[in-house]
Amino acid sequence: MPEELKSAASKIVGVNQIIAVASGKGGVGKSTVATNLAVALMQAGHKVGLLDADIYGPSQGALFGLPSDTRPDVVDNQLVPVVGHGVHCMSMSFLASSKTPAIWRGPMASGALQQMLSQTAWPGLDYLVIDMPPGTGDIQLTLAQQVPVSGAVIVTTPQDIALLDARKGIEMFRKVAVPVLGMVENMSQFICPSCGEAADIFGSGGGERVAAEYAVPLLAQIPLTAETRARSDAGEPVALDSESAVGRVFANLAAATLGQLTQAKGPTAPIISIVDD
Repeated sequence: MPEELKSAASKIVGVNQIIAVASGKGGVGKSTVATNLAVALMQAGHKVGLLDADIYGPSQGALFGLPSDTRPDVVDNQLVPVVGHGVHCMSMSFLASSKTPAIWRGPMASGALQQMLSQTAWPGLDYLVIDMPPGTGDIQLTLAQQVPVSGAVIVTTPQDIALLDARKGIEMFRKVAVPVLGMVENMSQFICPSCGEAADIFGSGGGERVAAEYAVPLLAQIPLTAETRARSDAGEPVALDSESAVGRVFANLAAATLGQLTQAKGPTAPIISIVDD
């Protein structure tokens, strides 16, 4: 007989709404999208935080240009977020050596995520953007069960293999009652820095097809540019330059995401059925 287990999602102190940025697979630029979405929301006048939930491969410290030896202050047994470009950040990269991998089993990684969420002194954020690890495993389920996620943004590339996994990401969030706000098609075209010509090196229209298949909006199509790569490596998110072409794309992504948040149903505690076959 199936047994139903209900998991209560408890509000995170100091956070109004939570936006999860996820992907079904790695290598699609999810962390870069999460970084620039957070910056674009901040540029729009909101108080924003970013949690790097990729326990095994944290990259937000580098993307925000923070030194590798950055450590958060601790006040009253609470971690104080590190501020990068106006965004309040917390990452596993601030708590461990950049050269030491987290060799942990799933429950340990999930526990680390819970600690970073609940033991960080978030300073009254309008939005907390969570950079999720790729896939649909323990950490994603922990997040969906333990905190009230307002909505999820799914990042993919136009490539067929990425789209297969993007579908899994959408299905996972739907199963745990987290609204899918929409999809972002990253690296939709390569823009030649010399001539400005666009090339569909990963295919075209894939994100649009999957968004239509699941009746969710395509929030943005982000081109692959040398500027984005160079600024990411330099720790200067391209969204900081709201006058650049790619900066405007991220500004529009932030606006579209907030528009979808106003329409999304409030987060609910998921009901997980365990079936004994």
